[in-house]
Amino acid sequence: MKPAMETAAEENTEQSQERKGCFECCIKCLGGVPYASLVATILCFSGVALFCGCGHVALAGTVAILEQHFCTNTSDHTLFSEVIQLMQYVIYGIASFFFLYGIILLAEGFYTTSTVKELRGEFKTSACGRCISAMFVFLTYVLGVAWLGVFGFSAVPVFMFYNIWSTCEVIKSLQTNGTANVEQICVDIRQYGIIPWNALPGKICGSALGNICNTNEFYVSYLLFIVACAGAGATVIALLIYLMATTYNYGVLKFKSREDCCTKF
Repeated sequence: MKPAMETAAEENTEQSQERKGCFECCIKCLGGVPYASLVATILCFSGVALFCGCGHVALAGTVAILEQHFCTNTSDHTLFSEVIQLMQYVIYGIASFFFLYGIILLAEGFYTTSTVKELRGEFKTSACGRCISAMFVFLTYVLGVAWLGVFGFSAVPVFMFYNIWSTCEVIKSLQTNGTANVEQICVDIRQYGIIPWNALPGKICGSALGNICNTNEFYVSYLLFIVACAGAGATVIALLIYLMATTYNYGVLKFKSREDCCTKF
C-alpha cells in the first residue's frame, strides 16, 4: 500500500491538473469571442435605440410646436404631419432591422473567429460560406454609407432648434440690458421649407418667441434631437467597426480555403 502522504500528493496533483485544464479551456473560450463584433453590436444597439426612441418623441414634439405657434391652419401643415408619421413608422422598421442584423453579424463573428475554428478541429470552408461573408461586407458597407446620410439628416433639426435657441438667448440678453427693441428680432420657420410660405403666422418675434423657448416642449425636443443625432453617429461608428470585422473574417475564410495554407492568423 502507498503511504498516505504519497496518496495525498497524487490527489493534489490530479486536482491541480483539473483546475489547470478548466482554466485553459476558459482562456480558449474567451479567446474565441469576437470582441470587435461584440463592441460593435453593443454600440449599434445603443445608437439605434437612442436615434429611434429620442427621434420618435422629438418629432412628435416638433409637430406640437408647429401647430401651436407657427402654423395655426391645419391644412398648411397636413403634408408635414403625414411625413412625420411616416418617419415614425420607418423608425420602428429601422429598430427591428438593426436588432436582427446586429445579432446576425455577431453570430457571423463567432463562427469565423480563427480561435473558435481551432476549438472545432480541422478547418473547412465552402464557396457558399465565403459568398455569405462577402455579402455581409458589401451590405455593411452600403448600410454605413446610408447611415452617414442619416447622420447628416439628423443634424438638420438640431441646427434649426439651435438657431431658434440662440435667437432667444439674444432676446433675453437685450431684455436684460434694455438696449434695443426685441420685437424686431424674429424667427421665420418657413425658410426651412417644412411649411409653405403662405402659412400663418409663419414667424414669431420678440417676447412671444422667448416664451416658446421657455416651454418644456421646445427644450425637451431640442435635447432629444441632439441625443438622436449622437445615436446616429454612434451607429455609424458601429457600422465601421462591423465593416472592419467582416472584412477581416472574409479574409480569414479566403486565406484558409487555400490548399497551400500552412500558417495561422
